[in-house]
Amino acid sequence: MRRMFLAAVLAAGLFTLPAAARQTGAAERARELAAQMSKKKHEVREKHGVRVEKFKEVRSEPAPRSDAREYAGDYEADAGFRLRLGVTPDGRVEGRGTDPAFTGDRRPRAFTLRGARVESALLTGTKVFDDGSTENFEAVFINRTDRDSPAAAGTTSFGLGVLYDPPIAGDGYAISRLFYQKR
Repeated sequence: MRRMFLAAVLAAGLFTLPAAARQTGAAERARELAAQMSKKKHEVREKHGVRVEKFKEVRSEPAPRSDAREYAGDYEADAGFRLRLGVTPDGRVEGRGTDPAFTGDRRPRAFTLRGARVESALLTGTKVFDDGSTENFEAVFINRTDRDSPAAAGTTSFGLGVLYDPPIAGDGYAISRLFYQKR
């Protein structure tokens, strides 16, 4: 009888451990990506008795939701790039969007998300572009707080932080990250 109980306990542990480990891994990866979306710059210059102070802080924190469907909606980045997501209660995601492009005609590249899932604020999947090419996709749903002064409370907005590795480059500059704000 004890052997059967021990076997049942071990079997239960084998089936629940991978799901728990996967969720912990997703939460940790979400924190890593959110940290990469954060930045801080504080600079003070003084010249001829004139003091000029520049301050900018962007703090990003993962935004996990108990109901994955809360992530569904339309998102837009500053440059006009868009992303539309549909999310099921179990975390499966369907989506369409555009990426910046600096080659050829410089029009945004349209893509569809395939095999996408959201878990612990981490969105993963594969981008399939209209020309048939594919690219891995990894992003994090975040609460982003922008401050322009050390004394300011800042403004917080919800959206999706996308990191490009390698950065999308062209015309003398590169895009390594974009923030798609939920509309």
